Amino acid sequence: MAEKTHPLAQARIARGMTGVDLAREIRGAAERRGLRSGATKQRVYKWEAEGVTPDADSQAYIAEVLQVPAGAVDPRSWPNWLPGVGGMVIPLGPASSVTALREALRTTMERSSRSRRTFLTAISGSALVTLATTWASPDIWAVTSDPAHGTKPVGEELVSLLEETSARLTVQAPEQRQHTAPLVDALLTTVTDIIEGSRYNRPVQLRLHALAASLSQTVGWHRFDYGLHAEASQYWIAGLHSAHTGGDRDMGAALLGDLAYQASWRDDPRTAAGILERALSGTRHPAARSLLHLRLARALAAQGEQRATLRALTAAERLLDASSGEPVPAWCAWMSSADLAVDSGQALLDLGDTHRAHQLIREGRKLLPPSRDKTRGVFRAYEARSHLDLGEPERAASAALEALQVAQRIGAPRCVSLVRDLVPAFEAYPHAEGVRELLDQVAA
Repeated sequence: MAEKTHPLAQARIARGMTGVDLAREIRGAAERRGLRSGATKQRVYKWEAEGVTPDADSQAYIAEVLQVPAGAVDPRSWPNWLPGVGGMVIPLGPASSVTALREALRTTMERSSRSRRTFLTAISGSALVTLATTWASPDIWAVTSDPAHGTKPVGEELVSLLEETSARLTVQAPEQRQHTAPLVDALLTTVTDIIEGSRYNRPVQLRLHALAASLSQTVGWHRFDYGLHAEASQYWIAGLHSAHTGGDRDMGAALLGDLAYQASWRDDPRTAAGILERALSGTRHPAARSLLHLRLARALAAQGEQRATLRALTAAERLLDASSGEPVPAWCAWMSSADLAVDSGQALLDLGDTHRAHQLIREGRKLLPPSRDKTRGVFRAYEARSHLDLGEPERAASAALEALQVAQRIGAPRCVSLVRDLVPAFEAYPHAEGVRELLDQVAA
């Protein structure tokens, strides 16, 4: 069964295709060009099991079957251009958005499949930085058209309905997510179907891609909160493609910022910093730049880069208070002094400035409005860590217990994970007040 480790096998199995299916589809792609292909099950086996490289024409047909943009195919780099394997990503292009959206949606559709769980891998940090570098290049924005070839017309009235539905679903409280998340997934599928199979004018096209980008971001955060990191990154990348097609630089920077946040969360601050440095080149709104600088500070602090961290924190603070004639982008409208204080404290905690870090985290938590329960749980988990660093296990246990209870009440697995990560540190204080209760609740 060694042939099933080949990237082509991974790509076809992820789509529910056998070798026979793939050969048939390749022959069909050739016939649509008025040509013939000799693809057979045996030839597919040779490509996958014996390391035989398909000729350039066959690679073009394979790309069509797998919905990879023709411009992304380099026959000399076989099999590295194949989608979703080897830590690679679908490159940005003038018609790449639907391909990227379909790739993301498949990660959810086929999650229950044993083969998909086996082959869905995390995207490499170098591939993400390369994607961010491409996005930041001024040349890539010269062409942002993704023409509609469908026959069914779609107008502004339907798009308005989809936008209103999205807005109502995405503002629901976290504890309602078990009910709303499947609806958001379905809405993104509907929008993708419309983009791919309908006819519309340029203004409608821009709105559809803006909606696809926003929904992809939301679905990505749903997956991230549940620890489904490979899926989360695929959705954020799909959103980046849609934002690129729609010419929305701010939203593109937002999605790169999310990918960077995930990299930091997964202990890869170097990748996070690389992505953020490029994202900052593509957005101009002060609030957006403030958030990106704050995330950059966290990534730099994790690498022990004190001066660069302090510069990024200073920039984040200055930009948060800066005025702008433009409305704040929706994706960073929640950014506040509370977030600035707590994340600054976290950065200082990584740099060893424990007392100042604890002060900032405590101040930020007090500034947070009651409506942001999930964030409050995360902040309390951060506060617990700072108390542990100060040698105050009783206060740490109290903060961690509150974080855990909030997370369990609203259904926030990511916050629960933050508390669980602190368990080894708490085990050093078995007799401190509140520690046993905390450890029992974590284990329950």
